[in-house]
Amino acid sequence: MTNRIEKTFEKLKADGHKALVSFITAGDPNMETSEQILCDLPKYGVDLIEVGIPFSDPMADGPTIQRSSQRAISAGSSLSKTFKIINKFRRVNSRTPIVLMGYFNPIFQFGLEKFFSSCKKIGVDGIIVVDLPPEENNLINVYTRKYGVHNIRLITPTTDKKRLKKILEFTSGFLYYVSITGITGTKKPSVLGVKNAVNKIKASTNLPVVVGFGIDNHKQAEALNKISDGCVIGSAIIKIIESYKEQSKSIISKRIEDFLIKFNKEKR
Repeated sequence: MTNRIEKTFEKLKADGHKALVSFITAGDPNMETSEQILCDLPKYGVDLIEVGIPFSDPMADGPTIQRSSQRAISAGSSLSKTFKIINKFRRVNSRTPIVLMGYFNPIFQFGLEKFFSSCKKIGVDGIIVVDLPPEENNLINVYTRKYGVHNIRLITPTTDKKRLKKILEFTSGFLYYVSITGITGTKKPSVLGVKNAVNKIKASTNLPVVVGFGIDNHKQAEALNKISDGCVIGSAIIKIIESYKEQSKSIISKRIEDFLIKFNKEKR
């Protein structure tokens, strides 16, 4: 299957650039502001956007992203409304890949067929189901293939060679290497540790490998980009949204722009 994800990584590689991937939670701090942030991110150099599905028990996420889910749910966000803001985004942007990231329960409750058909219809390119192990891939494989949605997998520092092989059986699009053990936004990654892990992963697959968890400044990203295909900036953006949540959507977007511009040095 070929979609915006492959095209984006192919172009970045041809241009000698690495992917800047960002994460936001749909509906944080409210639906209107979240929609504006989503539409603005590509203007700030973001190559691929992960949109978090709000969930009441995001166990793999640190306090910062947990609070973003709580704010989103309090603001009335839901999976249906997440699809609505992505649909609006697609009216103005048909190029930037969108990956939905979340937990299996909300997807299952929404209905698997309905979920993946909505992804296809609205323009979602990939899905990361944080708590669905590869042993349970059969629950979604028929739908990811039917509707052309990439099943993107997380690789952790504790993933051994045998498990990596299992994960790669049903992974497409790219791989997300979790650079720390633990929850999001709580530790800093070791560049040497990441380098060793990414080299081992790349020895087993041609898929792009992006690195996430704990990256909050451009110097970290520059170091990690030398050994990976890109970096994910998540909690750092959510912290900006949290800090300025009482401000206007234009102010929040401007603060995000000021932060992300430093990550785009190689593209300027």
